[in-house]
Amino acid sequence: MQLSNLRKATIGTTALGALLAITTLPAWALSVTVNGQTATFNPPPIERAGRVFVPLRGVFERLGASVVYQGGVINATGNNRTISLKIGSTTAAINGEAKTIDVAPFIIGASTYVPLRFVSEALGAGVNYDSGNAIVALTTSGNVAAAPAAPAAPAAPAATVGNILKDFEPGNGAVVMSTKPTVSANFNQNVDPNSVHLLLDGRDITSASTTSTTGFVYAPPSPLQSIKHTASASGKLASGGSFAQTWAFTTGTETPKNSLSLSTPVDESTVGQNFEIKGKTLPNARIHIVAGATASLGGVFAFGAGNYTGDTIADGAGNFSQAVSLQTVSGATIGLTVTSTDSTTKESAQKKLRLRAQ
Repeated sequence: MQLSNLRKATIGTTALGALLAITTLPAWALSVTVNGQTATFNPPPIERAGRVFVPLRGVFERLGASVVYQGGVINATGNNRTISLKIGSTTAAINGEAKTIDVAPFIIGASTYVPLRFVSEALGAGVNYDSGNAIVALTTSGNVAAAPAAPAAPAAPAATVGNILKDFEPGNGAVVMSTKPTVSANFNQNVDPNSVHLLLDGRDITSASTTSTTGFVYAPPSPLQSIKHTASASGKLASGGSFAQTWAFTTGTETPKNSLSLSTPVDESTVGQNFEIKGKTLPNARIHIVAGATASLGGVFAFGAGNYTGDTIADGAGNFSQAVSLQTVSGATIGLTVTSTDSTTKESAQKKLRLRAQ
């Protein structure tokens, strides 16, 4: 043999030997235990690409599963689970659900090797690798893997509450003379005011309404048509879940005539935690007041916990006053909404002020 050919043969033999050493020599120092008992595999486990592989039948049997291997496809059944792997493929399946594995099963000589961690966990066993002592510890319930718990059913969405509203204005089914009635309701339990969504005849009126944890109020800026109207409110409950409710009323053709003026406080003024509201409206009109600290920079007033909500009635001359008490920090922005509702026509008039806490 010529020197060059001998050199090539030597190099080839060396490379082949190195390759065989990498792929076929077992990791003699590596041991596997099942529930604390050493498991002997023949041939022994090996490591490839940082993953431990064990002979096909030995591992499934020790984890309480039966296995069928045909045409390069491995199908194992045990502990109420079915597992399918394919030689050379990184796609596997557990109970029919596709899974991706890091390194595919492979064959060396007459032995088929499967990834130990994937197979063990797929059959419900716990896997712990002690790299310092080169021990892979498998833990099952009893001598074989425990039957897997049934997949948790998706959490059912919280029921939507449909009777959260009370004190409707106008009342459900009511006919009112005004074409600009106050539209309001109270909640019979606390809600997240920032989640409340309000519609009137399918039109979003949320941004033009004042909402708190206990209710909402809306004063139409222009006359409504003299027809039957549908109002709806939806949102999230403070205790969890959601609500949605609808009611209807009919407006008449009464010429708007309600009015409202406030003598104190005035817009953008500074007030203490206790202050008084004074104003004038139609005689015997109902006055609804909502106040609270707000971070809103637009026209939306949505007050959380700690707001003030109160009602009073104007006297025979239309004068009214109401003391308000708030717990706010100095410098906080306070939103104030005062709504007057005529007792006869249900016509509304409203004032919104932005104040500053002393």
